[in-house]
Amino acid sequence: MLGEYRIVGRRASEIVTSVERGVGAGELKPGQLLPPMRELAVALGVNPNTVAAAYRTLRERGVIETAGRRGSRIRSRPASTARGTIRVEAPPGVRDVGQGNPDPSLLPPLHEALAEAARQYAERPGLYGQDPVDPRFAALARAALDADGVPDGPIAVTSGSLDAVERVLTAHLRPGDPVAVEDPGWGSLLDLIPALGMKPVPVALDDEGPLPRELDRALAAGARALIVTDRAQNPTGAVLGPDRAEELRAVLTRHPATLLIEDDHGHAFVDEPLHPLAGATDSWVFVRSTAKAYGPDLRVAVLTGDAVTVDRVMGRLGLGPGWVSRLLQQAVAHLWATGAVDPRAVARAYGERRDGLVRALAARGVSAHGRSGMNVWVPVPDETGAVARLLQSGWAVAPGARFRIASPPGVRFTVSDLTLDDIGPAADAVAAAVAPAAARGYG
Repeated sequence: MLGEYRIVGRRASEIVTSVERGVGAGELKPGQLLPPMRELAVALGVNPNTVAAAYRTLRERGVIETAGRRGSRIRSRPASTARGTIRVEAPPGVRDVGQGNPDPSLLPPLHEALAEAARQYAERPGLYGQDPVDPRFAALARAALDADGVPDGPIAVTSGSLDAVERVLTAHLRPGDPVAVEDPGWGSLLDLIPALGMKPVPVALDDEGPLPRELDRALAAGARALIVTDRAQNPTGAVLGPDRAEELRAVLTRHPATLLIEDDHGHAFVDEPLHPLAGATDSWVFVRSTAKAYGPDLRVAVLTGDAVTVDRVMGRLGLGPGWVSRLLQQAVAHLWATGAVDPRAVARAYGERRDGLVRALAARGVSAHGRSGMNVWVPVPDETGAVARLLQSGWAVAPGARFRIASPPGVRFTVSDLTLDDIGPAADAVAAAVAPAAARGYG
């Protein structure tokens, strides 16, 4: 069953370490079946409860999964194996269009904002016991949320969107709980959920966002939470339109106990209007990151939601880092107040490149998706072959395996570094790499 590898240990923690060591060394392969608990207990000379406790810890850490009578096995993608490692290193002379970074030339300079934060610090140094959320930051954030129709709720600040999602999930759910996610979806999120011991449940989507019937199926099957991207969905660029948002709200209303997490990382660099789902369920949060429009290294995200959820998040945050630096909050508030980013201009710059590539691919018989944001998703019949052929032709794209659970193969092409002159050669390379023509749709 385990080949040459022997699990050892007399205590639950030792058994856990032994299994994790085998996974890390590659001696326990993804999908490999583990011995039944009683059988391993006999082999190790320990109480079956000791093995049961070890297996429970391994499940909570996302290392193994259990399927009833079919037993426990190493996860097909252990939590220790990040999807970010599924990448193509761009050798010299190859354009790297797989990182998903914004165009640095479209990010605002930070020196004035940081200087303003330093000035405020000189007047009133940040000390223990102060409000974790800067008042000016909170007021500006709330005003922007009000303008977009996001329901009223307290404001919290986290170190980016993923930090917010993790804190919200752990505030409400337990290891083993199913979480409905977009498929294809954000690779880091698809890593996070099993790392928390939770189970991602794929929900297919199209250019308008998650399909209502697929969401209804996932929630009816027991998914306790839904994570959805409003705009600039990664990797497909999908956008929730008014009709789709209404349909999804209707589904959520039938499942009011669902924990709803909305990710609006597209704020300030996407010109598509927001159609929030917030408030459709009893427990909800809305997360708005500054990363793509103002700079990934700021590590600041706004979080609002129902009072209970936000209170839980802030309470747990207070027991760890305490708060997100008020210096960074004040710098971001200065960027907002001074209009350091022109959202329409930024959206137009990304749109010209993204739409140009989608049109150029269509002219070459290749179906691609990219309604908003900085990425184009290209369905392909052979993902490995397409990635290899693109690399040979001078383009390093992101393999679709980073973003997929059950959806068909594809590759993600980030347009941030493209010029308009690059679009034709890029489209030629993609068309040659995915021939015959890519399959239609992605869900």
